[in-house]
Amino acid sequence: MLKGVHLTLMIGPVVPVPVPEAVLNALQSVQVNIGGDSKTPSGFELKFSLSNKGPLQTLFLLTGGSLPPIMRVILVVTLNGLPEVLIDGVITQQKTQPGQDPGQSVLTLTGVDLTAVMGLIDLDGVPYPAMPPEARVALILAKYAWLGIVPMVIPSLLSDVPIPTQEIPRQQGHDLDYINDLADKAGYVFYLNPGPVPGMSTAYWGPEIRVGVPQPALNLDMDAARNVETLSFTFDADHKAMPIVYVQNPETKIPIPIPIPDISPLSPPLGLFPPIPKQFPQLKDTAKLSPVQAILTGLVVAARSSDAVTGTGTLDVLRYGRLLKARQLVGVRGVGPAYDGLYYVKSVTHTIKVGEYKQNFTLVRNGLVSTFQQVPA
Repeated sequence: MLKGVHLTLMIGPVVPVPVPEAVLNALQSVQVNIGGDSKTPSGFELKFSLSNKGPLQTLFLLTGGSLPPIMRVILVVTLNGLPEVLIDGVITQQKTQPGQDPGQSVLTLTGVDLTAVMGLIDLDGVPYPAMPPEARVALILAKYAWLGIVPMVIPSLLSDVPIPTQEIPRQQGHDLDYINDLADKAGYVFYLNPGPVPGMSTAYWGPEIRVGVPQPALNLDMDAARNVETLSFTFDADHKAMPIVYVQNPETKIPIPIPIPDISPLSPPLGLFPPIPKQFPQLKDTAKLSPVQAILTGLVVAARSSDAVTGTGTLDVLRYGRLLKARQLVGVRGVGPAYDGLYYVKSVTHTIKVGEYKQNFTLVRNGLVSTFQQVPA
């Protein structure tokens, strides 16, 4: 691998262990996708070069192409002495194809993070009497402590506790589907964040937080200070929407329309000039819900259309000096007044090969022109 970069690969059923040196030497490339849509789990792809007569063929394919129900994979990258867990997941598919050299083949292992385990068993119909959504999520996640998953559940600002004599919530589908459904209704996100040590993950269920200390800035067209290879932006002024929810008056039975703006204390505006809403979807089904549920539904629709500026680019990790992390803020400099400023890192893809470590990233924010006079370096 690269100077200053050390890769640790751990594979095993349930409890992974470091692979032998022969397996690590056969590793050709690593790709890890983190972030993106909250319903899309993080994933990985490992490619190995195998000799058709070598012992690794027996090691990987001894089971006749099948895998244990939970074949766990942990990838740890140590950059300049600082370890970082890239992914903690399970293998979902393996594929073998002929290589470029005679007598060689390429084994490709693909998988997703530990959310795949949450979709194995259908627990449809499990009751949760007098439990708000956050309590239901915490109870569901408690079952996965044996995998090192630690729940981080943030209570909703507008909590709606069902009264058992009127309603008893019941689970619908697998654990993962039900958790994501509860997150959608609360305007929250759900994802697993691997680390801080191998074998542990944090299950975050809460609002998409866009505040905090930003990562070192991405610099473009700044001569020696440039640390990105490519970076481009698009501005979509027609995507912005202001939903209109309906709350029914219990006495007159008349639905009252209420426009819902895109507001959130944990997601302050990063752009000084957001686009004017051009779409006003009417959510008439919200009249059947309680006022709290109706407002939450409107906030979800408004938040999904708030990101008008999208940036995509590529950087070399060694030139950047550290790993760019998803779901955090980062500064951008050298692009121009319209696009300089702070952005939310929506997703990051790690690509590791012999002598190369690059990251593809996607940045988003709500408008043009930075809200800060100076972008922190």
